[in-house]
Amino acid sequence: MTNNVYKRSLRSRLTQSERRTVLFLGDLAMTSLALLIALITWARGDDWFGFSPEFFAERPDNWFYLLPILWLLLLIPLYDVKRAGSMRFTMTAISIITVSGFLTYLIIFFVAPPKALPRRGVAVFILCCSLFTLLWRIIYIRALTGANLKAKTLIVGAGKAGSRVAEIIHETKDSPYELVGFIDDDPEKIGTVIENTPVLGDSYSFYKNIATYNVSHVIMAISNRMNKDLFEALTIAEETGLTVLTMPRVYEDLLKRIPVYLLGTDWMVRDFYDQAHSSVLQDVMKRVFDLAGACIGMFFLGICFPFIALAILIDSGRPIFYTQERLGLRGDPFKILKFRTMFTDAEADGVARPACEADARITRTGNFLRKSHLDELPQFINVLRGDVSLVGPRAERKEIVEQLQKTIPFYRGRLLVRPGITGWAQINYGYASGSEQNAVKLEYDLYYIKRRSLWLDLSILFKTVQSVFWLKGR
Repeated sequence: MTNNVYKRSLRSRLTQSERRTVLFLGDLAMTSLALLIALITWARGDDWFGFSPEFFAERPDNWFYLLPILWLLLLIPLYDVKRAGSMRFTMTAISIITVSGFLTYLIIFFVAPPKALPRRGVAVFILCCSLFTLLWRIIYIRALTGANLKAKTLIVGAGKAGSRVAEIIHETKDSPYELVGFIDDDPEKIGTVIENTPVLGDSYSFYKNIATYNVSHVIMAISNRMNKDLFEALTIAEETGLTVLTMPRVYEDLLKRIPVYLLGTDWMVRDFYDQAHSSVLQDVMKRVFDLAGACIGMFFLGICFPFIALAILIDSGRPIFYTQERLGLRGDPFKILKFRTMFTDAEADGVARPACEADARITRTGNFLRKSHLDELPQFINVLRGDVSLVGPRAERKEIVEQLQKTIPFYRGRLLVRPGITGWAQINYGYASGSEQNAVKLEYDLYYIKRRSLWLDLSILFKTVQSVFWLKGR
């Protein structure tokens, strides 16, 4: 086993977060270059200043320098690493963003006073951005994606965790891993095939298999105590360039979820709690972000209220609003406020039931409100009160939480943060009925709690807005 093995696999060893960083830096460089060309073109066509310090100081308004940020926000869907490797998706998305940008600016241009906005500068910026971004993304696809760049990977441990990871890797489109086999010390498993992957040998054959199959990545999927010799072998191998990953890390990277059924309670204490707690600065920024979003939301609530209220009254009568006690941060109860989407006797027997697909209790107007997320508009009042956030796990009733925490590990972990109007689970999964489906939603919620950031919140809000326009709400 030599260092040359790992040098040849350097490109394939990029993680998803590293690939996302590479994409962002490339996009940032392209938008900055587009802004510079737009300014040069604008200045040379302007007889007043020309391309000089005076031009920068007096001609472009401050908002013009924010165009790269707006462009990067529009590119958020293209930071899905799995889809970023698709040439068809990339070209389609950039085309839609370019057309949308031009149409939006045309509307603003004709509404604004004459000569208030620069036609040449913005037009050149959008055109250059679309061309440069497309060129950069093509380079990325050619250089950093493809089957020939997949990392040859060995899984240590062929038990429940290892077989689940192998299943995920095989099922995930554009997975960065190419499985060569398992290593396991159980003699009954050696020579068998698990999840279409052979068990190559025990821990003493580790070096041999690393060299034979030119392995660059090893995934640790051992839930019990590790063999001392294997630990030393892994340490030495990583010193020479081998990349050692853990099962939870791979699970999170590929599915964007936390594997609740594959983790012990020690993980909750050792790994999750440390990352779930946020700093005071993060909390303040989150609250400011929520208040800003709530003010915008209240504006739309005021515009939509008369039409939604009239539709509800005509369809199913009073009341217009619906209130219900839910559990918030640390399990504190609060009254959630929504537009009513179900019949007034939806739970006449007093039994708490979560909504499900094609729920007969939902009215015709309620069905539209749910698909468009318009039923959530009154929750902006809850955001102003501090009961909920713009983004977070879905607020659930006490009865449902108590029921699910008996069968789903770590279920109360979702109460460590404020619930949200929208969230990672809401945009990635549909209605959940039963422990198995609710466990999947919990995995998404715990992933959000562990990885939450302003950037992730913006991404979730962007996808939520998309679902509003395409009526894909749940």
